[in-house]
Amino acid sequence: MKKEMKDYHKLLSDEVSLDPIDWEAMRRLGHRMVDDMMDRLQKVRHEPSWRKIPDETKEFLKTNIPQSPQEIEKIYGEFRRHILPYPSGNIHPRFWAWVQGTGTPFGMLAEMLAAAMNPNTALGEHAAMYVEQQVLNWCKEMMNYPQSSSGILVSGGSMANITALMVARNHQTGKNIRKDGVRAVKGNLTLYCSTETHSCVEKAVEVMGIGSNSLRKISVDENYRINTDELKRAIESDLASGNSPFCVIGNAGTVNTGAIDPLEELLSVARKHGLWFHIDGAFGALAKMVPEYANRLSAIEEADSVAFDLHKWMYMPFEVGCVLIRDATAHRDAFSSEPNYLMNHERGLAAGPDPMGNYGLELSRGFKALKVWMSLKEHGIQKYAAAIRQNIAQAFYLGKLIEREERLELLTPVSMNVVCFRYRRKDFSDERLNSLNKEIVMSLQEAGIASPSSTILGGKYAIRVANTNHRSRKEDFDEFVRETVRIGDRLQA
Repeated sequence: MKKEMKDYHKLLSDEVSLDPIDWEAMRRLGHRMVDDMMDRLQKVRHEPSWRKIPDETKEFLKTNIPQSPQEIEKIYGEFRRHILPYPSGNIHPRFWAWVQGTGTPFGMLAEMLAAAMNPNTALGEHAAMYVEQQVLNWCKEMMNYPQSSSGILVSGGSMANITALMVARNHQTGKNIRKDGVRAVKGNLTLYCSTETHSCVEKAVEVMGIGSNSLRKISVDENYRINTDELKRAIESDLASGNSPFCVIGNAGTVNTGAIDPLEELLSVARKHGLWFHIDGAFGALAKMVPEYANRLSAIEEADSVAFDLHKWMYMPFEVGCVLIRDATAHRDAFSSEPNYLMNHERGLAAGPDPMGNYGLELSRGFKALKVWMSLKEHGIQKYAAAIRQNIAQAFYLGKLIEREERLELLTPVSMNVVCFRYRRKDFSDERLNSLNKEIVMSLQEAGIASPSSTILGGKYAIRVANTNHRSRKEDFDEFVRETVRIGDRLQA
């Protein structure tokens, strides 16, 4: 090491910094960036919902790493030419693909402030730690969850679900899983969910060492809700076989159709067998704030854990999800670690709240809470509830438009904010209709008209609209249906 750094005096005679040489030039460019982004958000309705990326841009984005400094104006010009015009489009009012939120202007500014402060919200005595605590308490209020419970902000639903399932695995077995692994448990650990449950749950059990074969996928009824009788039989069969059931997972809004499992029944089954009850409410849990769904989602208040995304139906900029755990001690026991270099002190920077690293997998954590904190203060929770309710009403409106159009067919009843349908011709086979509807989806996207996504329901290709978009208006759905029919008529001819 001494040999490598023998010239350190010489090196330190010309120290470098990544701060700008010309602060005023950076300030002017920053003001321009904010103005440009505000203009884009204000006028996004008049942009295509999606644009194809030209080959020129793809080639530009393959160039080698820069070896020397470039002018910031030039860099921003390249961003405006090659990156800004070709987003996924989820800020557009006619974007309804997958389940992606839209963000807000104030949320964008909050992200800028968080990046400027640049704290690590893992540990320490600094304001970001307390902001996250307050946001978590607000999340508990949204779910009417006990204030004594625990929680953590994460990147999204995948991390929220795996966090909850790790706590469930460690707590329910009564074994020291962290030390001895799953082999300490008699028989196979088993857990239960419907066939409509998000694929992140299967990834979670694989990562946790349980294995996907131990995830019992229970069939669904005609409304895509889990069959509780089959669930009961599966649990009893595993118990009789010497396996160790530990968790039942309920869906508060499935990703395919928005179906809500019979959560009260699942809670009862879990309690009867002493199992952990987890709810994946990635987007649907937030419908609990809507009067029409409060009762159907009331079991959330009794669940052992619930996962949901704030960047979906709370319209926050990506990324921020949340998991709440009823048993705070079980939560901490699943993740706590106190190496010498992370010791808490009585005073100074190393004081502060219990480190968030004791409640999740990550130690390096960005300031996700700030955009949530500022946005909730900007609008108030009642306005968010109204926006969620509006999205649901729009989905039901779209469903009625589809039912009135003889060339369109609803493939499942609208139950919340997801609408699945297809263009139809009575003389076409399902195979031919599948190909036709796939072409319709791609044509809608390529024309920049709208961005739905797709799924397969009962072997039928479905055009899928998942509405978590605060910019969508009634006329957007009118135009969407008109254009879907027009493109379908053209393609089938």
